[in-house]
Amino acid sequence: MARESIIAREKKRERMVAKYAKKRAELKAAGDYEALDKLPKNASPVRLHNRCKLTGRPKGYMRKFGINRVTFREMASAGKIPGVTKSSW
Repeated sequence: MARESIIAREKKRERMVAKYAKKRAELKAAGDYEALDKLPKNASPVRLHNRCKLTGRPKGYMRKFGINRVTFREMASAGKIPGVTKSSW
């Protein structure tokens, strides 16, 4: 499991991106790159990193489910994800 501080930092970035999204779009449309430079670095959506919603693990993230591969496998085996069955051939 990821450290709580890392998870909190990522959530803080998400809030900041949402806060400055409208202003950022307006400045980009106007072509005012000097004003864009003055926005906080964490207001850029490029700085966001996908993390598992349950454990906070940064690697092995599955976009469709919003969780990492390890958690996905545990939940799928337990039958907690609807429509997912174990494959056999």
